[in-house]
Amino acid sequence: VYIWDMDETLILLKSLLNGTYAEAFKGSKDVQKGIEIGKIWEDHILKACDEYFFYEQIENYNKPFLDCLSSYDDGQDLSNYDFSKDSLDDSNKRKLAYRHRVIADKYSKGLQNILDQGLMKSMDDLYDMTDSYTERWLSSARAFLEQQNINILVTSGSLIPSLVKCMLFRLDDMIVYSSWDVGKLQCFSYVKERFPNVQFCVIGDGWEECEAAHTMRWPFVQIDFRPHRFPGLTLKTVSHYISVVY
Repeated sequence: VYIWDMDETLILLKSLLNGTYAEAFKGSKDVQKGIEIGKIWEDHILKACDEYFFYEQIENYNKPFLDCLSSYDDGQDLSNYDFSKDSLDDSNKRKLAYRHRVIADKYSKGLQNILDQGLMKSMDDLYDMTDSYTERWLSSARAFLEQQNINILVTSGSLIPSLVKCMLFRLDDMIVYSSWDVGKLQCFSYVKERFPNVQFCVIGDGWEECEAAHTMRWPFVQIDFRPHRFPGLTLKTVSHYISVVY
């Protein structure tokens, strides 16, 4: 099982917005162009969160993964359910579970079932522009994921915006855990419970996932703009890290 830090490993956004991605290339990248690309992504993410994923209602009720409230869901038919009038609060986990069920359904069906053809074309163009600017970081990361059997994404961001990011960045078939409230070590423990008796490898760019992997005694592969940047990461490199631990 490969556990990926999502932000700044598979998805570049913060480093575009604050210019650090471009600055790593010491003048060969247009910093302002990267910032502008990042702002466009940010606008699309926020709009999708609010329009399709109840984010204004549930942003204060972050959960570590989508099906963590499934035991509270009584299976009620939601086709005519009025989510705007059910007085959601954190004490009523059934109402929150309803929203998670709808979100999970939309997530599983993909972006094409939410956006019209014009918006899909805009998102495709934005993805291609970003991929070109980042020297195929996005498409190379996606290609690497497709070589593995099981990929889990762990993000330090809150769950719903992270799911939306996955959809917009073509990673919408991945299981996502949010460490926003519980930390990455707890998320890794959830993953271990979900997939017992297998080997794990953690891939990311930050200290928290590195420390959590060390605590779990799992191999950790550091991603940076150099040297192990996409498309520079290879299966051979990852296999070396795994062989050292296992």
